[in-house]
Amino acid sequence: MNTDKLTIALDEFIHVGGALVIVIAVVSVLTGFMREFIPQDKLQKKLTKHEKWGPLLGALFGMLTPFCSASVVPVTMGMASMGVSLGTVMSFLISAPLCNFIVLAMVYTAFGLSVTGTYLGITFIAAVFGGWLISKTPWRDEIKRGDELEAKKPAASCSAPPSCDSEPEPEPSCAPTACCAPTSSKNPNPSKSKKALLFALALFKKIIPYVLLGALISGVSAAYLSAEIVEKYVGGDSILSIIVAAVIGVPVYLRIEMAVPLLKMLIAKGMGLGPAIALIIGGTGASLPEIALVSSVLKPKAVIAFVAIVLTTAIIGGSLIQYVL
Repeated sequence: MNTDKLTIALDEFIHVGGALVIVIAVVSVLTGFMREFIPQDKLQKKLTKHEKWGPLLGALFGMLTPFCSASVVPVTMGMASMGVSLGTVMSFLISAPLCNFIVLAMVYTAFGLSVTGTYLGITFIAAVFGGWLISKTPWRDEIKRGDELEAKKPAASCSAPPSCDSEPEPEPSCAPTACCAPTSSKNPNPSKSKKALLFALALFKKIIPYVLLGALISGVSAAYLSAEIVEKYVGGDSILSIIVAAVIGVPVYLRIEMAVPLLKMLIAKGMGLGPAIALIIGGTGASLPEIALVSSVLKPKAVIAFVAIVLTTAIIGGSLIQYVL
């Protein structure tokens, strides 16, 4: 019996992990080339010139941001220092963790095209609408500027915006990561394609351990977790289970790379699809680390608005996917 369960766990790990490794490799390369050939600093400057369409442009900009939480803060600080409106910044902050290509690829791998399309529509509309809504309220100035912003600048981040086009001053804490791709000492001025591939490799290395860990957890759960337990606590299609999933996603903070393979397995054992999507949106968009990062740029009222928008999106998104699809 134990041998049978180990076989199930191993098969699940190989099946889920193998598929996700291929997907992450492809998306990492695409992200690297998009980042290199569509410079973020130029996009930031354009945002200041088109405030009328700010929330829409901010949400689109967020989709181009690599899956690296530490990169969000320098980019957002750059936007704030340039005078970009809170509505545009808010749309970016909602879109960046929820709509970037890594997240979409993970959701597609686990749940298919129809769920991914619905997920993208819900989160993107929420990003645009959330930014527009706050720009129409008295809280539209709840963003840090000038000296107040500089005082909160994280010392351990890469240059702002996080791009390796320039040559920032050496910082011991700025290790080669998805935020700051390494350059070759043999070729101090590599081509754009070379830098794109270096960035893709750094991004892949950063993400893949979590993918494999998620696949491992999925495998172990597939073999040893009782379907009765899953159905008892997160099964069914009640709105209450969706709300609970959205709220618990904040303190739980399951990284998307770990959450998606695990949730796919839990759904097979009886978890509702709606609660699973609500957990992904709530945990990815408004996790405690994400809130802490956002607080370095936004004032308290704007942070509250940010969390409220993400949780509302999680509940609405989970409900639509549960009851409509």
